Parts: sequence; C-alpha cells; structure tokens
Amino acid sequence: MSILDLITLLIFLAAGFTLINITVLRLPSTIGLMIIALCMSLSILLLGFFFPAITEGAEQIVAEFDFQEVLMNVMLNFLLFAGALSIDLSKLMEERLPVLVLATVGTLLSTFIVGLLVFNIFPLVGYEIDFIYCLLFGALISPTDPIAVLALVKKAGLSKKLEIKIAGESLFNDGVGVVVFLTILKIAMAHAGVHEEGGHGGGEVTPLSVATLFGKEVFGGLLIGALFGFFGFKLLDYIDNDHVELEVLVTLSLVMVGGRICELLHVSAPLGMVVMGLFIGNQGRDEQLANATGEYVFKFWHLLDEALNAILFILIGLEMMVIAESFTMSNLLIGGIGIVIVLTARFLGVSIPIGIMSTFRTFEPKTIQILTWGGLRGGISVALALSLSDFEWIDQGIKETILFTTYSVVVFSILVQGLTIGALMKK
Repeated sequence: MSILDLITLLIFLAAGFTLINITVLRLPSTIGLMIIALCMSLSILLLGFFFPAITEGAEQIVAEFDFQEVLMNVMLNFLLFAGALSIDLSKLMEERLPVLVLATVGTLLSTFIVGLLVFNIFPLVGYEIDFIYCLLFGALISPTDPIAVLALVKKAGLSKKLEIKIAGESLFNDGVGVVVFLTILKIAMAHAGVHEEGGHGGGEVTPLSVATLFGKEVFGGLLIGALFGFFGFKLLDYIDNDHVELEVLVTLSLVMVGGRICELLHVSAPLGMVVMGLFIGNQGRDEQLANATGEYVFKFWHLLDEALNAILFILIGLEMMVIAESFTMSNLLIGGIGIVIVLTARFLGVSIPIGIMSTFRTFEPKTIQILTWGGLRGGISVALALSLSDFEWIDQGIKETILFTTYSVVVFSILVQGLTIGALMKK
C-alpha cells in the first residue's frame, strides 16, 4: 500500500470507530476506540483460522504502519504540543515542585524498582533476563502516557491542584522517560560490546558520560523548547490575530522545525514540545498576553489532537495482530506478573516522593491512590518496546518478552484502569 492508502485507511477507521463509540459504546474516546480496534483485531485473527489470506493481509498492512516510527517521529511532537497548550501556566507554576519531583525522581524510582522486581521475579517462572534489560523495560514502562491521561483528567472533575499535578507530571515524565530509556540503551550497547553505528567493541560507559548524556538530552530539549516557544509567542503577538491562517501555520512550522532540530542535535524533542506549548498557550496569563494566541489556533490544535488521538489508539488496538503469535499461557502469566510489578513500582515511585514532600507542603487526600491508579501507560511504551526490534544484538526472546509484557500492561492500563479511574476519583 502507498502512504496515501495507509493514511486514507487510518482516517476512515478513525471516523467509523468514533461514530460507533459515540452512538453505541459511549465510552471515553481513547478507551472506546481501543476496544473497537481490539475487537476488530480479534475478529480478523479468528477469521484467519478459516481464511488465512485475510489475517496475512491484515498483518502486512499493520506492519507497514511502522508504529514506532509513526508515533515517535511524527505524531508525538504534535500531541505533546497540543496537550501543553491547554495547561494553565499559573497553576503549573504553583505546583512546579511536586510536578518536577514526580516527573524526574518518581520516574527514576519506578524504573529501578521495575528493573529489580523483574530481575528477581521473572526467573521464578522460567524467564531469566540480564539486569540491564530489566532496567530497559523499567525505563520504557515507567512514564505515564500524557495522551491517555489528559483525555481522562479533563472529565474527572478533580480539584485544580490535583488535576495540574496529574497533567503536568504526565507531560514531563514522558520526555524524562524517553531520555532514561535512551541512556540505559547506551549502557546496554556498551555492555553488549556494540557501537552506536552497529559495530563491535563498545566504549566504556562511565557515570560522567551517563550524566552528560542525560543532561544534554534534558536541558538541551528544555532550552530548544524555551527558545522556540519565546520566539513563537512574540511572533503570534506581532501577528495579533489579524491573519488566523498565518497563526496556525506558524505554530505548525514551530512544532515541525523545532522537533527536527531537537532530533539533529540529539536532545529531547518531547520535553522541547511541552515547553514550547506552555510558552505559546494562553492559559494562566494576564489578559493582554492571553490574546496573543488566537482562539482559532486552539480550535485547530484541539481538532488535530482529537484526530491523532483517535488514530493512535486504533493503532494500539491493531498492534495485537503483530504480537498474536506470542499469546501463550506462559506469556499471559508473565504479562499478569508484569502488570502487578508496574503498579507496585508506580505506587512506590509516587508515595515515596509525596511522603517526603508532605512534611513541608499539603497534598489533597488520596493523592497517592489517584496518581497510582491514574498513571495510564499508552503508545509511547509500545513504541519504545517495538524499537528494540531494530537492535540485532538483543536476544530475540528478550525482545518478545519485553514487547508482550509491555502490551499487556498498556492494554490493562487503558481498559481496566481507564474505565475505573472515574469511579475511584468520585469515591
């Protein structure tokens, strides 16, 4: 299929599935679309027992989408920028300490707790994985998915303080999680004796080199985002709503050019997009500054956000066909254990920092429980797990175990946690 054919199919499915969800299921968009896509995948797999050509054709089409490439290099920058546009900057600044601590310390804590638990528990059921790959799994599964989280937070009726904590953490820990994943991946390459170009004889990885790589990715991304965001805001202020089509084009070009520059400089594009969105968004600014970014910009980005969201969660559901061969009883057991491990790590990664911070600041009741159960995983974790297939030096069995466990956690997270978080928050 050509690129145009693939895009046409995705948009057609997004429109059709959204209509079914609105008229029949009436579930939150992300959850409803993923359920329909999962049911479609399951139906195609069942038909494959009688008509193998149908399943083979569907699997080939899904494989052509290249989920990792589509999400990480195309969709993610747009989605994060759109999410950050709607954040109230003044409220975020009030909650900057817990947001910063949860997005950094919480993500790192969760990464190492998941790594330790997987390393010690998986061998009990016959899966032995080197510690460095356990950490790699911890890094890709620890960041909560801002796309899934933001969609639910807006409708949950939470207090503004708790809402901004959840939204802010999910936006920033996404970028931090990707950086942690890339850092651990570099250590794993050195451990396997592989250069980044694919040759053998990886160089020594020192604490200084790891800290330098981490610092460059994080602070470089923040700096690029701030520079582009400030420039973009001043440019929109200069245009001053006289040409709405130009404002939309300016924001589009900022995201695309800014993301490309981050990629070329090897700094974190996700963090750059979040900071850029916060600069350009008008929430929490005084009236004069708030008018700089016109309402048509927000309407355009809201529409783009909804459309890309629909496509993303349909793709997650369709990815079931890619891992269908991995559905064995032993893998299902591993997936179930992985879900418990990730929830445990999330609870500890949230409760330890909040427990320390609660000695000098007040948190809303049940914050830890809501943050734990509301920490949904999504497309980013699946994309990072799929990216491991590009590395021939990683054992195929390890790749399949990580991918299946990741998919299990993501599906459970969105379907079970996503469907019950509203009731939990009300209670």
